[in-house]
Amino acid sequence: MPEAASSLPAPGTDALPKTYDPAGTEARWQAAWEQAGAFHPDPNAPGEPFSVVIPPPNVTGSLHMGHAFNTALIDTVVRFQRLQGKNVLCLPGTDHASIAVQTILEKQLKAEGTSKNHLGRDAFFERAWAWKAESGGTIVGQLRRLGYSVDWRRERFTLDPGLNKAVVEAFVKLHEQGLIYRGEYLVNWCPASGSAVSDLEVEMKEVDGSLWYLRYPLTPVEGDSIDHLVVATTRPETMLGDTAVAVNPADPRYAHLVGRSIELPLVGRRIPIVADEHVDPAFGTGCVKVTPAHDPNDFAIGQRHGLPQITVMAKDGTMNEAAGRFGGLDRFEARQAVVAAMEAEGLLLKVEPHRHSVPYSDRGKVPVEPLLSTQWFVRAEPLAARCRTALDHPAGPEPRFVPERWSKVYRDWLTDIRDWCISRQLWWGHRIPAWFVVSETGGVITEATPYVVARNEAEALAQAEAQFGAASRSAGRELVIEQDPDILDTWFSSGLWPFSTLGWPDPEAADLATWYPTSVLVTGFDIIFFWVARMTMLAGALLPEAGAPFGDVYIHGLVRDENNRKMSKSAGNGIDPLLLIERYGADALRFALVREVAGAGQDIRLDYDRKCAELYGSYRLGEAAKLLYEFAWNDLCDQYIEWAKPRLFGDDGVSRTAARRVLGHSLEALLVMLHPLMPHLSEDLWHAVTGAEATEFLALQRWPQPEPAWLDPSHESAFQFGIDAVRAIRNLRALSGVKPSEKLPIGIHTPTTARQDFVIANQEKITRLVGASDLHWEAEPTAGQQLGIVDSDAQVGLTVPQQSLDALKERLQKDLAKVEKEIAGLQGRLANPNFAGKAPPEVVAECQANLAEAQAQAELLRGRLGELG
Repeated sequence: MPEAASSLPAPGTDALPKTYDPAGTEARWQAAWEQAGAFHPDPNAPGEPFSVVIPPPNVTGSLHMGHAFNTALIDTVVRFQRLQGKNVLCLPGTDHASIAVQTILEKQLKAEGTSKNHLGRDAFFERAWAWKAESGGTIVGQLRRLGYSVDWRRERFTLDPGLNKAVVEAFVKLHEQGLIYRGEYLVNWCPASGSAVSDLEVEMKEVDGSLWYLRYPLTPVEGDSIDHLVVATTRPETMLGDTAVAVNPADPRYAHLVGRSIELPLVGRRIPIVADEHVDPAFGTGCVKVTPAHDPNDFAIGQRHGLPQITVMAKDGTMNEAAGRFGGLDRFEARQAVVAAMEAEGLLLKVEPHRHSVPYSDRGKVPVEPLLSTQWFVRAEPLAARCRTALDHPAGPEPRFVPERWSKVYRDWLTDIRDWCISRQLWWGHRIPAWFVVSETGGVITEATPYVVARNEAEALAQAEAQFGAASRSAGRELVIEQDPDILDTWFSSGLWPFSTLGWPDPEAADLATWYPTSVLVTGFDIIFFWVARMTMLAGALLPEAGAPFGDVYIHGLVRDENNRKMSKSAGNGIDPLLLIERYGADALRFALVREVAGAGQDIRLDYDRKCAELYGSYRLGEAAKLLYEFAWNDLCDQYIEWAKPRLFGDDGVSRTAARRVLGHSLEALLVMLHPLMPHLSEDLWHAVTGAEATEFLALQRWPQPEPAWLDPSHESAFQFGIDAVRAIRNLRALSGVKPSEKLPIGIHTPTTARQDFVIANQEKITRLVGASDLHWEAEPTAGQQLGIVDSDAQVGLTVPQQSLDALKERLQKDLAKVEKEIAGLQGRLANPNFAGKAPPEVVAECQANLAEAQAQAELLRGRLGELG
């Protein structure tokens, strides 16, 4: 490490520009770090491995405040660990964002008067890669602007060949373990994009809808006075697929009807009345229609009671032939038509306004439709069970959540988990490595077409030949296979991110051997299940011997506006971080985000014990930022530099050199500690302070270590007394109304000999710092002094001229008269029954708070006047 003391710029030199240029400084250091490979680690290098793979933003994205916040936190952690001497890898990358990219390209093709189907799959894929090369790097360039100390040479993309190899291997292995299967199940279907979508791609929106109450006629039974039941629904068009009506078994209103049947209106199908505990007796009439093919809860009821599944809607959102006379209508047109038909038959009882949550496709911007569809699924429960067991590991939970309370949320997500639909009806993405033996079903893919799962087409053909070749030849058929046209859910490839990016499944991958499992995942709480749980589940199945894919999961809060609302583009309350970077610089934005936002919504214990490294190491990054801010301004600038100025500028060469050495060493240590938060500014200042070569970087230095010989508790205690005494004198001057330029006799009163010795030794410094005409000390204060408290063992005294005291008394009396007038007005207002009884409660409460504050202020003024005599 360069020697700071000998190269500290002399006062008055032009070692640094007078005006800081954030843009130029940041660009210069970012280029220098990257060109030198400062953050390109060698897996064989010494040092404890520490690794982070960054959450991959969508390739279609642009930088928003959430990205900036997450980036600032991750980079603070990795830069600190690098300063600790660890062999740090921070690996960047982007996600291929299947739906988002395909939506962009299909809009482009539509504007050109063509379509993806006309273009063909191969040509469409080529166009998608060309778009990615031209437009997909926006977010990467913006992340660079923040000074991300990642290894850009290892940058990965979830569709690059290495990751595709990992995805195929993962699919094959999970299928071999019986953890991937193909079957018909209820999925979230987006009619706009024509694909199944994951839960994360669904946004719940509160909408003003209606609750329709419909009469369902009971099958007549002789002697029964009840001829119908009333069901309430928000989706009347789905009644065409009803296969039961359900009631709660404990509901006495309907217990005698269980087992009876109903004639389904408009359709004429006879359906049973079943008892199921899922039914809420308090909702609607306590009777619910059951449509297993169009509602997840109804699907579960249908499974429990063996009900048929009747799909009445096509995948484009129109009604199909099973909807009878309503076939061909759009689902929302059918809703109105069904209601009109029920009303015409006298079966519409009433309609009520009803505000409820409706799931919308995040990309398609339309309500999703629960539809039965044949898809590929991952059996989630066996994977989740492994993760739940790992949370109870004897050596500690795997992974460890910070704050710990998020582990309960994670566990809850892993409980009663549904199987995960991983197939998508899109083209841009990892194609499913399954081949259908279409020669067995007339050359087309049907529900009955057999399939094989393989790593490539040659392997698939060999499997198909082994299973079906002989039978095909004996039947005179040529064996033909066709790859599944669907792709995998983006979250499947993202779930492999911690190890696929490091070289898995290559057993010889040096990066995987050195840096897996990774050290920490830094992310927001909103994707604990959607991403965190997927990564832990897949890692448990594919690399079980390694444990969790990351040691720690650091869950941070959100960036919120002044009204405590989450910042987002859709809410219109977002702040573009790039504008802030242009105006203030990346370092200022990073520091502000970490200092003010880190830990938002989390219970973080504050204890300023001056151990900055411990705060960084335990992810209490906001506290570390505050601590360094306080140290820089209060300890170094306000105290040390002010106390040391006579030595720094004095004639005693030995004393001057010693003071400058201490200041230089302190500045260098501060810059190292500040570097994780403000990397560019600290790097620039460090080079100016130390005179380091351009090929040396602060980013690669070591964390400062205190020398035991420097620790002197008695000296620290004496100096702290001096600081407190100066602060008490300055406060007393302000309270006594003394002008800053006015020099007065000042006394420091303490019976402690060590403190008296400190005052004697530092008389000149203290006199200058407090503006004293005369500084004296004795055990007890003298008569006529204005007194201030330092601590239980010391006071300060100020001898104020009578004219100054008289002027202060007059000002305090005026202030008291003003406050007493305000008190009288507030009391009168509260005593007025017209105000107290009729004003809004919050207005009355505000008036009461103002009165209490005014009364407290009056007491302070009276006390001060009493002290003045």
